[in-house]
Amino acid sequence: MDIFSILQLLSGLALFLYGMNTMGDGLEKFSGGKLEKTLEKMTNNTFKGFLLGAAVTAVIQSSSATTVMVVGFVNSGIMKLRQAIGIIMGANVGTTVTAWILSLSGIEGDSVFMQLLKPTSFSAVFAFIGIILIMFTKSDSKKNLASILLGFAILMFGMDSMSSAVAPLSNDPNFANLLTVFNNPVFGIIAGALLTAIIQSSSASVGILQALSKTGAITYSMAIPIVMGQNIGTCVTALISCIGAKKNAKRAALVHLYFNIIGTLVICALFYGSNLIFQYGFLDDVVAEANIAVIHTAFNIAATAMLLPFTRQLEKLACLTIKDTEEESEAPFLDERFLNTPSLATDRALNVTEKMARLSEGTLLGALEMVGNYNEKAADTLSENEDTIDMYEDVISTYLVKLSQKNLSENDSKSVQRVLHGIGDFERISDHAMNIVGAAKEIEEKKAVFSEGAMAGLNVMMDAIKEIINNATLAFINNDVKLAAKVEPLEQVIDRIRDKLKEAHVKRLTNGECTIELGFIFSDLITSMERVSDHCSNIAVGVIEINNNGYDAHEYLHELKNSDDIQYNADYKEYKKKYALPASALVKK
Repeated sequence: MDIFSILQLLSGLALFLYGMNTMGDGLEKFSGGKLEKTLEKMTNNTFKGFLLGAAVTAVIQSSSATTVMVVGFVNSGIMKLRQAIGIIMGANVGTTVTAWILSLSGIEGDSVFMQLLKPTSFSAVFAFIGIILIMFTKSDSKKNLASILLGFAILMFGMDSMSSAVAPLSNDPNFANLLTVFNNPVFGIIAGALLTAIIQSSSASVGILQALSKTGAITYSMAIPIVMGQNIGTCVTALISCIGAKKNAKRAALVHLYFNIIGTLVICALFYGSNLIFQYGFLDDVVAEANIAVIHTAFNIAATAMLLPFTRQLEKLACLTIKDTEEESEAPFLDERFLNTPSLATDRALNVTEKMARLSEGTLLGALEMVGNYNEKAADTLSENEDTIDMYEDVISTYLVKLSQKNLSENDSKSVQRVLHGIGDFERISDHAMNIVGAAKEIEEKKAVFSEGAMAGLNVMMDAIKEIINNATLAFINNDVKLAAKVEPLEQVIDRIRDKLKEAHVKRLTNGECTIELGFIFSDLITSMERVSDHCSNIAVGVIEINNNGYDAHEYLHELKNSDDIQYNADYKEYKKKYALPASALVKK
């Protein structure tokens, strides 16, 4: 085997890995991330977790990717450690699908039907269809299908290239002598684990083994321990991903490792122990590609069947290894492991932003309750909320900057834009809420009492603010364009209320019915509330414009206010009537 054969082997491996990655990405995007998102909704049923883990891995073609996702779920508190164990076991079985696909290249037969079943035949057709879809279609779903087809074609071409590169080894006595080392199960397991750890893909290392099997030099006695070792080596990706994670995420990665190590040790002991008694004659037979797929699947199914009833014991073993220490921070958190699955990362960002939005709304409502009813303890809670909201904005914006650099679908891109435009407004709403708390505290400390008319006007404005924050928050969370359209007419009514209250306030000052000091507090309150309504308008316009594939708030509002929009005018009239100021709030000269 000369230098050119080695280069061909390396290029084949590169194409194989690239094709697998492209096909996996295409499959994940084609499914819209729905399979991965269902992992969040797992129950405590371990067997269902196993089935789902197998299904997801079979689709995205990577047990490492599934396990890393599960580590992220556990790290984020979405999933409990016990729930993760069944999924991890399922991932080990699901990853064997790749070996079966690769084994199709070993199909023999001269009939047209048998020839068509060979990947070298249909992968060329897949590649041609894929490139046509990429060049001549604009649909995201069709482009994702194209990625699947092209990825598969590249993967099979890489496999074929590796097989051609190692073909000369079939007549090389040095290669045959080297392989005898792997007749020793210990060396075979170590070799399989090291190869998989280096390339971080058990599917790829199994593919290499299948390519080598075409030389006719690989026997069952060599292949069995190597396949077992490959299952241990694939744990490296999850172990690396849990660095810096919370204790339960580290435990999930360890469960993956323990599962494969224990499964390998027990099955090795049973298999080689029984071999001493029964002397399995097939061990010296040459192994074919399909036989390697059988070994891979049989090992993982046997290990799962053996250890699935002992999930609690695996959990305890992981907990003994990573012991509880001090309490971990409950600060807002978005796991960067999900960035490799953009649809899932977008979904997580939306969930965290929903918490921020609801916390911001709750902080504002709490602040409004403080006007005339100040409570120091409640004020401290609202202040803590405001600090948390600031952290939310920091965490979410940093995460979305990284996420926006990924290849996002059209829907995910819109969701990211919506969140980026909304988080700043929710943060500012909490700031204005604290201004209202400050005004409420000043009222309490100075024992100030508003006139009956001033208080009546404030109550009307506060009721309008409660409705507009509720509409804006729900419109944002549910991406509800119709509800968002109701925000702007209410915002205009709130502006009108502010103007009338300011006018009445000036008249009370002129008439000597209000002190300048009390007037400042009153002005601060209505100004803060009006600015809240402005931010609610920004949030709602963002929802509307992003859904309409654009974002120009000024142009949208200008057109809206200068057009004869029937629904807008109807909503405006309805809100104007609903929040009409009582006569006592208006001061006559």
